Amino acid sequence: MNIRIYYEDTDCGGVVYYANYLKYFERARTQYLEEHGFSVAELIEQDTEFRVTHAEVTYKSAAKYGEDLQVETILSANRRISLTFSHIIRESHSRRVVVEGSATLVAVNNAGKVKRLNPIFLKGLGLQESSPG
Repeated sequence: MNIRIYYEDTDCGGVVYYANYLKYFERARTQYLEEHGFSVAELIEQDTEFRVTHAEVTYKSAAKYGEDLQVETILSANRRISLTFSHIIRESHSRRVVVEGSATLVAVNNAGKVKRLNPIFLKGLGLQESSPG
């Protein structure tokens, strides 16, 4: 996924505000699901939502106003009730690593209760049901 850095993304020094990387991760996960045939809105209609239970971000270099970034996203782990996505954000032209991170999401129903991931959903992501967790 490509991201153009606008002034609104930066702090007073023209550097991307650190918390915005979590927003970029979220956008990339949504796009990842869409590319695999799953709409977040449709999943909610089917009684499946995702809540972030853990996130990690390691800052490698500063991204600045006007730069173009690429977010690479992979599904790095799955359990019966959760998925972990890993992300690398690079500056598009130099391929310099800006941020590395991950987020673990637990599946819940619309009432907020933890639920098992649907095997059809996992298969659509190219996965099979994994170990408990």
